[in-house]
Amino acid sequence: MRSLGFPELLVILGVAVLLFGGKKIPEVAKGLGEGIRNFKSALKGDEEKVEEKKQA
Repeated sequence: MRSLGFPELLVILGVAVLLFGGKKIPEVAKGLGEGIRNFKSALKGDEEKVEEKKQA
């Protein structure tokens, strides 16, 4: 599978601007970043619980 190149990223950015508008994109990006951060912290917490159970 090929990774996304520069032209593909430009198309995705253009579609995002059309869907959300230029002023709304920073808010959407902030929400997406917070969601990813919460997801990663939840995964890390689950991994720590599994390690604790293995040691017990």
